[in-house]
Amino acid sequence: MISKEKPSPGKLISLRGREWVVLPTDDEDILKVKPLGGSDDESTGIYLPLMISEDQWKEASFPRPESEDLGDFETAKLLFEASRLSFRNASGPFRAMGKLSFRPRSYQIVPLVMALKQDVVRLLIADDVGIGKTVEALIILREQIERGEVKRFAVICQPHLCEQWHKELKDKLDIDAEIIRSSTVSALERKLTGSESIFKAFPYQVISIDYIKSDRRKPIFLNDCPEFIIVDEAHTATKPAGASSPSQQQRYHLLHDLAKDQNRHILLLTATPHSGKDEEFQSLLGLLKPDFEKINLEDFDKKRRQELSNYFIQRKREQIRKWLSEETPFPDRDTKEIGYKLSPDYIQFFKEAQSFARGLTQGAEHHKGLKGKYWAALALLRGIMSSPAAGLEMLKGKIQRSEENAPEIIYEENPVIERIEEDTDSTQMELLNQAGLEDSEIEILKSLAADLEQLANLKQDRKAANALSIVKEWIRDGFHPIIFCKYIATAKYLEGIFRDNLPKSIEVQAITSELPDEQRKEHIEAMEKSERRVLIATDCLSEGINLQKGFNAVLHYDLPWNPNRLEQREGRVDRYGQNSPEVKTWLLWGEDNPIDAIVLKVLIRKVRDIQKSTGVSISLGEDNRSIMDAVLNEVLLDPQKALEKSQISLDFGSDFQESIITRELEAAKLKAQNLISIFAHMSVPQEEIEDDLKKVDEAIGDIQSVETLVLNGIVHLKGSYQKEANGYRILLQNLPPHLREALGTKSDYRVSFYSPTPEGYQYIGRNHKFTEQLCQYLLSLAFEQKADFDQVARAAVIQTSSIKTQTTIIQFRVRNVIKEVKSKVENISEEMYLWGFEGLSDGGDILDYASCKKLLFEAESAQNLSKERQVDTFNHQMSLFQGRLEEFIEIAEERSVQLVEAHGRFKKLVGGKRYEAVHPILPPDILGVYVFLPTPVQFVMN
Repeated sequence: MISKEKPSPGKLISLRGREWVVLPTDDEDILKVKPLGGSDDESTGIYLPLMISEDQWKEASFPRPESEDLGDFETAKLLFEASRLSFRNASGPFRAMGKLSFRPRSYQIVPLVMALKQDVVRLLIADDVGIGKTVEALIILREQIERGEVKRFAVICQPHLCEQWHKELKDKLDIDAEIIRSSTVSALERKLTGSESIFKAFPYQVISIDYIKSDRRKPIFLNDCPEFIIVDEAHTATKPAGASSPSQQQRYHLLHDLAKDQNRHILLLTATPHSGKDEEFQSLLGLLKPDFEKINLEDFDKKRRQELSNYFIQRKREQIRKWLSEETPFPDRDTKEIGYKLSPDYIQFFKEAQSFARGLTQGAEHHKGLKGKYWAALALLRGIMSSPAAGLEMLKGKIQRSEENAPEIIYEENPVIERIEEDTDSTQMELLNQAGLEDSEIEILKSLAADLEQLANLKQDRKAANALSIVKEWIRDGFHPIIFCKYIATAKYLEGIFRDNLPKSIEVQAITSELPDEQRKEHIEAMEKSERRVLIATDCLSEGINLQKGFNAVLHYDLPWNPNRLEQREGRVDRYGQNSPEVKTWLLWGEDNPIDAIVLKVLIRKVRDIQKSTGVSISLGEDNRSIMDAVLNEVLLDPQKALEKSQISLDFGSDFQESIITRELEAAKLKAQNLISIFAHMSVPQEEIEDDLKKVDEAIGDIQSVETLVLNGIVHLKGSYQKEANGYRILLQNLPPHLREALGTKSDYRVSFYSPTPEGYQYIGRNHKFTEQLCQYLLSLAFEQKADFDQVARAAVIQTSSIKTQTTIIQFRVRNVIKEVKSKVENISEEMYLWGFEGLSDGGDILDYASCKKLLFEAESAQNLSKERQVDTFNHQMSLFQGRLEEFIEIAEERSVQLVEAHGRFKKLVGGKRYEAVHPILPPDILGVYVFLPTPVQFVMN
């Protein structure tokens, strides 16, 4: 065993023929090191008890620039930017920023601050659709990993969102997580070498909630569950109020059992935290803190309200569009209601179908056992008004099974009113089949089916004709539309109509729940490559999935009977990251269709008015005697009267039903206003967040730094670029192969350094593989190669009109070791810094960082100097610097003190942890020395 003492974190050592930085590790037997200037991927560990003689280390010092390093001053900027952009452990209280591939918006840091206030993270992030809940969760996750609090995590989501989460983790955090669900388990189990479960074997997981909720798999997952859990679309796992689906009960019990471990971090994400039922909402609260489940949301004091607000954050788009000095670009929304009238033949057919439906419901409204016929009648009317195809599928399905004796179904609540998280397509189709029919009724169905088949064309189906006209207009204006339908049959029907009536150059596809999740994703990605495209979808794509990259218009072909569904659909394209300055969100409705008229007037318009005035999404139907029970009953009992009255008022001729409408709408409005006081949490000091983010930008480089480094680095390596309206075209023919391959197989690309990224451009951020490898290559040209035409200069002497007194700038790297009190966790922070002095003697003034940076980036060489003069000047200034070494060392120590102060301010912001004094690693690494001489004219004037 090697007896030499283990080097402390941050030390520079020589090992295996190169220099390494020692990294912190909890294991005393492991020496963890990273190559100096290398990436985290190059980190390695040496097991000290088995250390061989070749692995014995010795202390090393960073070599200072010499006169042999003199070169082109312009490359000094490359060295500065490449150095700080290569940092992954930047100074400052936010430890995660150097590991993110994007620069967070200021408002997205607020949930992080809230999470850091808690010893165990329990947080409900309920920001509006499209604001960035996923990004906010990923920032918290990365911060916890960087602080050493989390080593394993799992994202629990619905099956169709697994690939999206996997991509977000890879793209934004550079983390490769394993997707765990039915289709992947066999392959994952083949990778296991021992008897441990897949939940234990893989540290980073994206898991289908429906895979682990079963009684068979749940115990295994609970036993081996990671310490950090993110639950997406958490509203789909609330405790069902009254009778509901067993599936949702299993989801809730899974989360409830996970939350029992009080040391487990849990992030809940949802844009619709309150479904309209307090019991379900309270079950979410109970996952954060058990006694929250018992809170009376309509009557609790200010102290309790404040306590709740520490666990929630919910902001509407209007609140963060301009937050502090930062504007977040969201597209303008063009919203319209497009009315159409049925053809005479369709009107006649609808009257016959309505008459048949009324016959089905005789007595049903008063007999619990006959409720199935009531709901079946509504399902039939809804299906035939969606499309001839959906109506035919319902009618023919029932005719085919007419000989079967279906049991009576007793419904506790209206199954036609969909929950936002459920795909109710199959439920709607089955309702008609579950209603027992007489032989005479079957004959009527056959007649209706025959009539409906004659209406499946653009002449008779004016709804489809209107949709086609709108889509043609949108495509002509450069939009890429999504048409949302309720039924699979309707989506396929429209797909056929659009393909027959649009140019072949326009790609048209229907994507429904019939396709597996993986195929949906593949089809959408393929469509995004088409120049012109039309997507027809059911509500399997209305929640969770991001579609803003390829689409910018939504047409609601079928009106949903849950108003929140509209916002979910529109949120697929109207969200942060949408490149189009405008998105279309149009709604089709039948002006002579009493169901559409009532749904639009009573549900959609009224609920949207409430949501606009309160800023909180609401749902209706708290006590099963919902508004829809009342008004749709009128559709069946007296449809013509309902149609006429819906156009002028909410008076449907029944004081009882009007009181239901008034009572429920007012109750929903009051509840929404009450929720504002809980969720509108903006108490985190905004200016402190902005100040800390600006310091992070300076420490690790901002978006402009990436742009400068990439463009100037390409030119330095004999490539080129061309400025375009929305970005750049970069030409890489002369760059080394490994740099070209970091972007792909081509030699020229259209790129942007900003997010949202314009369509047709590739995003390059600070953690992009190309940026990272370019930084490493430029650093190698500075420290490893000499007298090369591509050399990056560590030293330069220029004559410039930017100064009046000879000035020397030292570019150096500061490393500090940060340790939290009562914790073994140590972190290394790195910082690029500039220090300088004026004059030809040791009495000149000191230059601060800002002055040095300004000179470094703005000075231009006025004339060429001979090599001899450059060498003489450089050597003289280095001897002066040696005499001022104590002043230079003091700067490094001051930086460590200021780092402690920054963490101290942060402690006041978040509470909790304290930090021990930061230990600077001395002496700092001097990367570059640059000397500026005044021009002769200025020198004479002086």
